Amino acid sequence: MTFGLQIDEPAARSVLDRAADGGVTFIDTADVYPLGGGVDLAGTTEDILGRWLKGKRHQFVLATKCFGRTGPQAWDVGNSRRHIMDAIDASLRRLGTDYVDLYQLHGDDPETPLDETLRALDDIVRSGKVRYVGCSNFLAYRIARALGRSEALGLARFDSVQPRYNLLFREFERELFPLCLEEEIAVIPYNPLAGGLLSGKHGRGQKPAEGTRFAIPNAGTMYQDRYWHDREFETVAAFQQIANDAGLKPATLAVAWVMHNPAITAPIIGASRPDQLDDTLAAADVKLEAGVVSRLDELTRDFRRGDASR
Repeated sequence: MTFGLQIDEPAARSVLDRAADGGVTFIDTADVYPLGGGVDLAGTTEDILGRWLKGKRHQFVLATKCFGRTGPQAWDVGNSRRHIMDAIDASLRRLGTDYVDLYQLHGDDPETPLDETLRALDDIVRSGKVRYVGCSNFLAYRIARALGRSEALGLARFDSVQPRYNLLFREFERELFPLCLEEEIAVIPYNPLAGGLLSGKHGRGQKPAEGTRFAIPNAGTMYQDRYWHDREFETVAAFQQIANDAGLKPATLAVAWVMHNPAITAPIIGASRPDQLDDTLAAADVKLEAGVVSRLDELTRDFRRGDASR
């Protein structure tokens, strides 16, 4: 989601090349990216990915999303049948492919009947444009209801969910993850590094550095609201000590901790430089010791309770 705003196309291609060399085979994006770009830049990230994928599309599992605003009209947003049908065709064109492996609703749309949304998703699966469908940023009860309606109507169901999840945001462990385990739904969480805060590159008491996720237009405020607080910085300082004691880079430990949860299928990582992938990709080879997991759980226990504990 950084491609086309935080970093330009040559830099994006170098990140993708490094990821592919490191064994990454799953690429996730969305039609509204780059993050922070607004409607004027919506689709730029998919364009960049489509050009990079040319000649090697079959080597990757490709996922994208719809829901966010991509144009000026009232129907250029949400999960209506009109928007889903328009959005998938536009994404396929930009990505330079005739199908995506996973198509996700980027958010919930309470203004559109759920049955309408599910029928539209089923139609694009049956058409061959999409292999599987999923959702992102849905509450557990809405996913449970969608599963029930899909079963009752004989429609394609959500096979994956994409929630925010990291050591500083653990609320979904309470209801969403047990639901996914029971229903055998893949969990592909974003923000495993809390926007980079868990890597230790941001200093307490400083302003967010230009070009980082905490400072980009249209999205920086959202990321600051999520993580730029004294409690989070205090936790990161203690976390860095645990990482040091374990002999791991903070970014490696943060991603390895996410992967340690049995509900997780694959965390989604990002980078603005190829070398940033070194520490995160290393997490795939880390098996956390019980003592480390215990210390991390104790340190971040309050983050399972939501904002009320702040």
